[in-house]
Amino acid sequence: MRSKSKKPDTLITHAGRAPEANHGVVNPPVYRASTILYPTVAALEAAQRNRYGQVTYGRIGTPTTFAFEEAVAMLEGGHRAVAFSSGAAACFASLLAFLKAGDHVLMTDSVYGPVRAFCSGFLQRFGVATTFYDPRIGADIGGLIRENTRIVYLESPGSLTFEVQDVPAIVAVAKARGITTLLDNTWAAPLFLKPLALGVDVSIIAATKYIVGHSDVMMGVAVGTEKSFMPIREMATSLGNHAAPDDCYLALRGLRTAAVRLRRHEMQGLALARWLQARPEVERVLHPALPEHPDHALWRRDFTGASGLFSIVLRRDIAKPAVDAMLDGMELFGMGFSWGGFESLMVPVHPERLRSATPWDSGPVIRIHAGIEDRGDLIADLERGFARLAAAR
Repeated sequence: MRSKSKKPDTLITHAGRAPEANHGVVNPPVYRASTILYPTVAALEAAQRNRYGQVTYGRIGTPTTFAFEEAVAMLEGGHRAVAFSSGAAACFASLLAFLKAGDHVLMTDSVYGPVRAFCSGFLQRFGVATTFYDPRIGADIGGLIRENTRIVYLESPGSLTFEVQDVPAIVAVAKARGITTLLDNTWAAPLFLKPLALGVDVSIIAATKYIVGHSDVMMGVAVGTEKSFMPIREMATSLGNHAAPDDCYLALRGLRTAAVRLRRHEMQGLALARWLQARPEVERVLHPALPEHPDHALWRRDFTGASGLFSIVLRRDIAKPAVDAMLDGMELFGMGFSWGGFESLMVPVHPERLRSATPWDSGPVIRIHAGIEDRGDLIADLERGFARLAAAR
């Protein structure tokens, strides 16, 4: 695509497409490949010198892979992107790309659970220390920086408790010290937040969620600046962890409708969040687009929309058997992990087990993903669930 100045709705429709290179085919086809043949030694040697700029070996990517990476990079406003086999893989490789033994990482306390486990397990075993920080720390993060701090990792909002981080303030402190910043941008998908425009070095998205949008593909993608891209690409190659071309095709197809789907998820999520605010069983709703959320001003400043994922905190006097009775009988809200698909989900979560810098103390927490079903049907399903909760008490 010739211009990067197009609006997101236009980019999402046209980025990563080259019909003229594919016999006029609208969608890039699936190129499956391992071996790539070269007509001469000179051509083979030239390809090895530029192995990330063209198709050289299937593990590094095919035209299908590159089409998807190009589209996401354009939407994020980045230099280039790398597609991975899962969102977790994108997070892990992005961390490893900038770390070595003896380094130190500053990690938000609201981070995705597998990333926390990766830091406390894998990185620690290889001599990398991690300090978890209050996600609302803002510019005060400077007090936690050490001489060997190499990465500040953000997730905004956190995918269980939905704190919105002051990204520009944290990034400014990190940049002044030459520290690389990574941000998990999955909640905003890449439409509602542009981390690189806020100064972040690497934006990471679990494409499994809203980009794919149909709960049938595992994929992650990391988008870098011109400076940060190559370390991630080289780490992905070293780990042998690239997305399969079939999955890239499905992700690219899902991406085309992501803007339309996300507006529906946003509308549904806000409607359900407001309805849940009025329920006597609910102590509070954790949704940054609600004016009552403590970080709402930051959300309004940095985001252009909201996805369909949020949490509710039930009253402290509601015990686990009552919560279980509610969840066990839900008809439309499936009970399962992940999110971002067309279907609504509910799952009990336990932030108190995943905190070290900012202890969590509350009643039961339920994470909700608002799908695209009829809103009245979803509310009726919730009403029946609360009736079961009341009966079990």
